[in-house]
Amino acid sequence: MQPFCENVSKILSKYDINIQGLEEKVHTFEFEGDDKFFGAFEQSFIKKGHFKAIVKLNKNSALIQLDFDITANVELTCDRSLELFEEPISVKERYIYKFGDRHEEITDEIEMIPHGAATINIAQHIYDFICVSLPMKKLHPRFREEDIDEEGLLVYTSEKEEPTNEPKEQEIDPRWAALSKLRMNN
Repeated sequence: MQPFCENVSKILSKYDINIQGLEEKVHTFEFEGDDKFFGAFEQSFIKKGHFKAIVKLNKNSALIQLDFDITANVELTCDRSLELFEEPISVKERYIYKFGDRHEEITDEIEMIPHGAATINIAQHIYDFICVSLPMKKLHPRFREEDIDEEGLLVYTSEKEEPTNEPKEQEIDPRWAALSKLRMNN
């Protein structure tokens, strides 16, 4: 098990940013990943794919603001046909690290890190942003036109039917109707 952990650590360490020596200004970093990147995460929704991320890091004395611009192609399994297909992904997100006295996640978009922190690793952020942008309904592109037409159909209505004075004929289950005929023949 040890070699696997070392391998994962080696893969994800490529996404470390050394923040200790950075000047207080905007810096731009580029990151790329492939199947190995997605395989490094447990319970991965994505097994195969590749991405390119451009990260603009704006550092000042109180915080670090990261602006992510990610483009990716990931392999998904169609919910309808179970066929594999490639889904293009484009994500623009923001994440903020505030300097403080301890390490704590404040919200989904803000995390506190100690003043003396040397590096931040953005691999989990990239992975999360890609996963969150996946469609809920994973349909192969050939089914998407079909699905749009189905969504336009009205299946249920809240309108009440106008009452009429005509007596309604009772619908008889066809099985009982067949039994009824047998009884009349006797």
